[in-house]
Amino acid sequence: MSAIAAPSGIITTASALRRLYFVRFVFALVWALVMFTTTDRISPVAAVLLVLYPLFDVGAAVVDARASRTAGSPTLLYVNMAVSLIAAIGVGIACASGIPAVLRVWGAWAIVSGLVQLIVAVPRRKMGGQWPMILSGGISVLAGVTFVASAGADDPMLTSAVGYAIPGGVFFLLSALRLGRGAKER
Repeated sequence: MSAIAAPSGIITTASALRRLYFVRFVFALVWALVMFTTTDRISPVAAVLLVLYPLFDVGAAVVDARASRTAGSPTLLYVNMAVSLIAAIGVGIACASGIPAVLRVWGAWAIVSGLVQLIVAVPRRKMGGQWPMILSGGISVLAGVTFVASAGADDPMLTSAVGYAIPGGVFFLLSALRLGRGAKER
């Protein structure tokens, strides 16, 4: 136990984020498993799943913003909500044009949301459990560039979207576990 007590706002925020990160891990894993069965074409199920992923990100950012009010400004989370909502709409429209269009929109979303995640996680380091989020944000930016580049391949597939969700989910799990450990140390 630390001789210096952590502010209760940080502890409350860390606890809420821990629960959110566990939910995000489970969602990403289930989404990836279902999505993996439809990566060769955009079926109605694939289209719904592709739109659902950024919409889930909007909901998670809402929960995060509510939890984070006591620990800092949620302004960037509002930016993430807007970006993810625009991405969901863009992906929905892109589904009508084919996999390359979806990969371009998905890639742009991964780049912007990854940057936002990175910028949000850096000041949260004092809370603990944010290094996985920092890494995830950076990897998201790189993955986004890869999605955009792979859209021009001879036979683009949505497998990379599945490959994006699984490590992202694992990073959320690692962060949740680290937040839990940090809370016990306080």
